[in-house]
Amino acid sequence: MKYRACILLIPCLLCFFPSSSAADENPWTHTFYFENDLFSGTDSNYTNGIKYSLISPNVSPEAPDGKLPRKVLKYIHEIPFIARSGYRQSHKVEFSIGQNMYTPSDIESFDLIEDDRPYAGWTYLSTSYHRKNEARQYMNFLDTVEIQFGIVGPESFAEDSQKLVHDIRDLERPNGWHNQLKNEPGLEIVFERKWLFHSMEMDRFGLNATTHMGGALGNVYTYLNTGLELRFGWNVPHDFGVSLIRPAGSTRLRIKDTFSIFLFGATNAKAVARDIFLDGNTFTDSHSVDKKHFVADVAGGIAVNYKKIIFTWTQILRTKEFKDQESRHSFGSIALSYSVPYDLQRIVDKLWGDGINGKDQSGTPEPGTSL
Repeated sequence: MKYRACILLIPCLLCFFPSSSAADENPWTHTFYFENDLFSGTDSNYTNGIKYSLISPNVSPEAPDGKLPRKVLKYIHEIPFIARSGYRQSHKVEFSIGQNMYTPSDIESFDLIEDDRPYAGWTYLSTSYHRKNEARQYMNFLDTVEIQFGIVGPESFAEDSQKLVHDIRDLERPNGWHNQLKNEPGLEIVFERKWLFHSMEMDRFGLNATTHMGGALGNVYTYLNTGLELRFGWNVPHDFGVSLIRPAGSTRLRIKDTFSIFLFGATNAKAVARDIFLDGNTFTDSHSVDKKHFVADVAGGIAVNYKKIIFTWTQILRTKEFKDQESRHSFGSIALSYSVPYDLQRIVDKLWGDGINGKDQSGTPEPGTSL
């Protein structure tokens, strides 16, 4: 119980520990996502997505001190591909939690709608590893490996989420959730590489381009994907495009303390081998529809960055995902990201005592550590 209480206190304690200048140079980054088709006046297909992600400081041996616990950094720096990385590489870890929701077009009907997609929810936890490489002065690339683990079905609590929101907003009640996909654990392994091509100068109007290519393997999604994003505006950041709720899609590794505003347009195309939200459950019979094997998104929007906070609005148009789908689907996405320095070493010292982090039981500092 003691350790559980300590873990629950960590988010609160983060607010009360001031950072050092070193931690300020290498902060943590938070991103909150909200995606919904209410921006398009519909309530169907991919109807809602929420996600929170936390990306660590750079853990490379040559990076500024992000004030991670010394014991943790010691083991991280012994990992061969991190220990041998050069000054042009950075290594970050991401932790996320999210929920996606899918419904047919007619949510008032109690009956199973055989020619429309199943009701389904997907609630998941994920961890990602990001490796950024500054390959050229005008080009960087980012490799991301993400592992998602979650649950599809009633235990995802998507039904409860939608009914609660509809009751609060006095919207029509979704009545067909008893037809949703059955409970099934989901495991996804995702890889994606992004290439950023940017101008040498930043303090002016400019244009940059990001391309990506990757794929996912698992019982929830299996696909290959590729895409392109173009951005134009003032002080366009040298990051890897706009973040959406998409496996291995996080790009906000760090938000700089500057002002920028820019417009963007993007595409993402997928060759889909499996989509549980259309194909139905993997290990038991369930409602399913005939999916299309090629799906594409076209997106556009605007982003504003001010004092380590960036706000992004995106509108996405998606091609038909299954054969009897009446029309293409559109939804909006809002993302809010900000970077904050935390001195986690001090928090660990306060929670567990200095005896396990830099001092022996007699209070004498361990060799190589400082008070």
